[in-house]
Amino acid sequence: MRWWHAQGVLVRDMAVAAGVVALTLVPGTGRLGAAIGDLPARRLDWAGVALAGLLSAPLLLRRLRPGWCLALVGGGFCAYELAGYTPVFATLGLYVALYAAGAYVERGRAWIAAGAAAGYLLLAAGLRLRGSPDQPSDFLLFFLALAACWAAGAWMRDRREAEAVRRADSVAAAMSQERARIARELHDIVTHHVTAMVIQADAATYLVSQAPDRAMAGLTAIGETGRRALADLRDLLAVLRTSDPSSRAPTPGELVGLADLVERMREAGQPVELIEEGAPRRSSDGVELAAYRVAQESLTNALKHAPGSRTVVRVGHHPDEVRIEVTTAAGPDRAGSRRAGTHGYGLLGLAERVGLYGGDLQAGPTEDGAFRVRATIPRSGDA
Repeated sequence: MRWWHAQGVLVRDMAVAAGVVALTLVPGTGRLGAAIGDLPARRLDWAGVALAGLLSAPLLLRRLRPGWCLALVGGGFCAYELAGYTPVFATLGLYVALYAAGAYVERGRAWIAAGAAAGYLLLAAGLRLRGSPDQPSDFLLFFLALAACWAAGAWMRDRREAEAVRRADSVAAAMSQERARIARELHDIVTHHVTAMVIQADAATYLVSQAPDRAMAGLTAIGETGRRALADLRDLLAVLRTSDPSSRAPTPGELVGLADLVERMREAGQPVELIEEGAPRRSSDGVELAAYRVAQESLTNALKHAPGSRTVVRVGHHPDEVRIEVTTAAGPDRAGSRRAGTHGYGLLGLAERVGLYGGDLQAGPTEDGAFRVRATIPRSGDA
């Protein structure tokens, strides 16, 4: 079937037309043909053979030019029946042509349908003038059979268009999800690095007259943070530009790099303690990245809203799930400590990201005034 569908439309329709011609030459297949009028049978002569060819040869245009195909086959059928030739298998080409017209005609469908109906009325009138014994009910039943062929083609056309709409909607939904994913990644990368750079720049400004050496170290840290931001953005853009998913580099920021993240936060002046249970691992299902983003966003907001407050990151690497908890202790500025982790879009983005993997995220103040972000993310079966 794959080989058959790989062939061009014209090649496949030529095969159908050739098949009808071949079956027409097989003795006994005439009983399967379409016939109306019941005129005295006339033996085939050269004119009859030519009309039989007109009933089958145009089928090679049934999808490229369905309107012309129906006109040629329909005209050949009318001439064949009015001449009273014996039924042949090629007359079934009328059914095929009607189905193709209903399925593939793009413009002027109503005009073509009206023309086909008018042609049939002329055929019925001509057969009656030729002495056909068929009654009006016989002509009506045959007309309904022809209309059913057109209706079947129209139904297939509607189904094909509905499938195209469904695929377009799926593509649009996938693009929307991809845009949301890119927005989350950019938010996480840019917010984290820029926040760290702002805090480091403020500290360096304060220390430039008090402790020049520490101010210089802070400026050096700003440069390193900026370079890391550029590197992460380049990695993200490289992922987006790669069309082959199997060849993509790991997205920047997985739990294997959590220790580096904590160290950078310490360099920015935030006292952070990392406690891990089990060993981190790389995975392709996005769970590790989602957990990393929980830690990154929580630490960034702690640095922004509660600078200098002790922050503890606990990560549990389990076979069936990843658990991560970031707690920022209450500092001198309790209002700032309560706001740690509440950066609106970031927290909503984290909840959405964790929810994509069937996980749960909870964030809020504790009884002692600290702020805690806790997430549990189940691993997929193939992780």
